[in-house]
Amino acid sequence: MGMLVNGRWQIDDLRSGAGGHFVRQQTVFRNWVTADGRPGPSGDRGFKAAAGRYHLYVSLACPWAHRTLVVRKLKKLGDAISVSVVDPFMGDDGWAFNAPDGSLTPGATRDHVNGARYLHEIYTRARPDYTGRVTVPVLWDRERRTIVNNESSEIIRMFNSAFDALAAAGDDLYPEALRDEIDELNSVIYDTVNNGVYKCGFAKTQASYEAAFAPLFETIERLEDRLKSRRYLFGPRTTEADWRLFTTLVRFDAVYYSHFKCNLRRIVDYPNLWGYTRDLYQIPGIAETVNLAHIKRHYYASHAMINPTRIVPVGPAIDFTTPHDRARLAD
Repeated sequence: MGMLVNGRWQIDDLRSGAGGHFVRQQTVFRNWVTADGRPGPSGDRGFKAAAGRYHLYVSLACPWAHRTLVVRKLKKLGDAISVSVVDPFMGDDGWAFNAPDGSLTPGATRDHVNGARYLHEIYTRARPDYTGRVTVPVLWDRERRTIVNNESSEIIRMFNSAFDALAAAGDDLYPEALRDEIDELNSVIYDTVNNGVYKCGFAKTQASYEAAFAPLFETIERLEDRLKSRRYLFGPRTTEADWRLFTTLVRFDAVYYSHFKCNLRRIVDYPNLWGYTRDLYQIPGIAETVNLAHIKRHYYASHAMINPTRIVPVGPAIDFTTPHDRARLAD
């Protein structure tokens, strides 16, 4: 694990705070693409929605980046927003656009916009003296040659609405009537589930691990109960809350259960959550955004402090394509 300090790359392992608890650093680039180029909730003006202007850097392994790929797919923005995919292995130099031996892993791409070898080069092109983590996703502006935003929760909201005038399609994933409720549930799921698995996996003491483990499964139990009577978290249609949860659930049994020691139960052991995960996976286009080979390769091979042998397990066998019978809850 590494980071940039005044624009220079350095290797470290600064994942934990006081008491051995995992602490996720805040994202830094917080501009917004808007329909008319006016400032968004934060940042500067001048980032107007336009087809072909913006480029997305992602990892297929990362759940935060995965959110942006899902919403890009659902809103049919594939022709408007191009994508580069980093290699699943993250070594001492951070995210790279090729495997350690220089080859291109199936599913990864070169950086065909800036020609970078490492993602940290994109950060220093935007801000030469940047200090901080180098994370995905990254939304890049070809016109101003800078990073617009590297916060996934904000990028998916831009994709949801800023490009509507460019014939973006699909349901509104953040309907005004539900925004307060969505924000409230997002907050709980983020803290205890999305980030909760990382709090378990990167904990450095038994106490910090157990402090994250209990809330994680308490929330999972609550979600299992919530999904007894409704197809999705807020009824018959998906919202951003579903997709923010999905990218954790789809990784859970393959990675978080074993690698991050989140092993009270698997998602397949929860009938409603397992059916819900399969339902979301089977929505047209979503399966194309899921790459379990990248997911397992990244976690098991990149985290030597958790898995020193870097052996990537062959299993488990997970079939997201089996029937789910969730449509009966849509009425």
